[in-house]
Amino acid sequence: MSRSYGQYCGLARALDVVGDRWNLLIVRQLLIAPARYRELLDGLGGVATNLLTDRLRDLETAGVVERRLAEEGNAIAYALTPWGAELREPIESLVRWSTPLMMRGPDGDRFHAEWLVVALRALFTGKASAHRSTVGVAVDGRLLQLSATPSGVEVSLHDGRDLDAVVRAEAQIVLGLAAGELALNDTLGLVEIEGDAAAVQALFNHHRSSHASSDR
Repeated sequence: MSRSYGQYCGLARALDVVGDRWNLLIVRQLLIAPARYRELLDGLGGVATNLLTDRLRDLETAGVVERRLAEEGNAIAYALTPWGAELREPIESLVRWSTPLMMRGPDGDRFHAEWLVVALRALFTGKASAHRSTVGVAVDGRLLQLSATPSGVEVSLHDGRDLDAVVRAEAQIVLGLAAGELALNDTLGLVEIEGDAAAVQALFNHHRSSHASSDR
């Protein structure tokens, strides 16, 4: 890397690789899915083209990112290497830590609903539901899906499968429900539910009770 803290410390060396501005947000985008350069540029919202090029080059040199052929056509897509994908755990820990900062809403900041894929996965880590269901979450015109099973909750962009229910709400409400800071009963008039309301109750209320138990 071009800059180094020059310290023989695991945190310092990790920050040598991913501590520069935009690096972890590039990783966030690639945790959602491999992406072409233009998709990264659009998804990051605000990064300069020359800076993105530099950051991708640095991350590739460090072994965090690799280039591969996109699934369609001959375009190049960027993806995380297996080592780069191990950044999911510290990134998800930071997302959980950020909950108090997120509850006040965007406050004029840029927001892309796809970013919730990483955030919701982080907030549901270690949680499970006895009620198997696939619930859609619609925010700002984008549809995500939460697939709940006894082994955990998987979060992704909607892949076209049938949904048991769809929840429509503002991003901060969805995050509050997922973090266990809000219950559905707290959000009357702020959340619209279509379909199986019991599936939504089982997903979010079970998560809330698990969260509350872990805080004791």
